[in-house]
Amino acid sequence: MSGVVDVRIRRLGPIAQVALRADPADVALQARLAAALSVAPPIDANTVVAAADGQGHVLWLGPDEWLVVGREGAGDEVGPTIAETLQTAAQGAFVTTVDVSANRVGVEVEGTSARDLLAFGCALDLAARTFTPGSCAQTMVARAGVILWLRGEDPSPRFWLLVRPSFATYLETWLRDAEVGLG
Repeated sequence: MSGVVDVRIRRLGPIAQVALRADPADVALQARLAAALSVAPPIDANTVVAAADGQGHVLWLGPDEWLVVGREGAGDEVGPTIAETLQTAAQGAFVTTVDVSANRVGVEVEGTSARDLLAFGCALDLAARTFTPGSCAQTMVARAGVILWLRGEDPSPRFWLLVRPSFATYLETWLRDAEVGLG
């Protein structure tokens, strides 16, 4: 590939993240969780829903597993509050909530060349027709386990990669090296 490369890579600030496990078939529990989150956890595989206020998102990670993600800049101090709020909303029903804010850091890849750059190290089909805004997946990018999330297409694709802190510098370096291959 040759031509103009349009991609920006940056490390994100702290992000509150809470792992949530709950019974998706418990309608009453799901309603209480939806009220606490201001959005119902998604039931469609590999999808993301935004809270009504736009400040948080819920990512589907498995049939009974979600990741509640706060806005950038709302880090470790917010995660415990979210976890407690969800436990309270459960009203005694069995749920697991764990503040995992320190478990992953975010790397943003944005630009018209973002899909091409990620394709160098990711086996998923990231074409615009298949990996649309609001899509997420647990996958590998450059042999690093990530949660890959397409945040939007306006004005160009913007992906968040949530990766373990010990792999963040490696992943950023790999992305920057791969960017050279796009030119």
